Amino acid sequence: MGVQLANSQGIRVGDKVIILRPSHIAGKVGFIYAKEILSDEEVSKRWIVRIDSENIMVSLTPKEFELLSKS
Repeated sequence: MGVQLANSQGIRVGDKVIILRPSHIAGKVGFIYAKEILSDEEVSKRWIVRIDSENIMVSLTPKEFELLSKS
């Protein structure tokens, strides 16, 4: 299936992913939209993932999704 990543290396905006957790969106396919930026302009270890079928965006760690294809 996909490649689960323990950290952010190799992840890029536009990459296609399948969500592993949380359970209410597990199995949904989405795209990496952006790296999460905290309010103090610090870069987070989380990624914003756009889920088109649900018309939502979620903040996930690399352990919560698998990479399906590179952009």
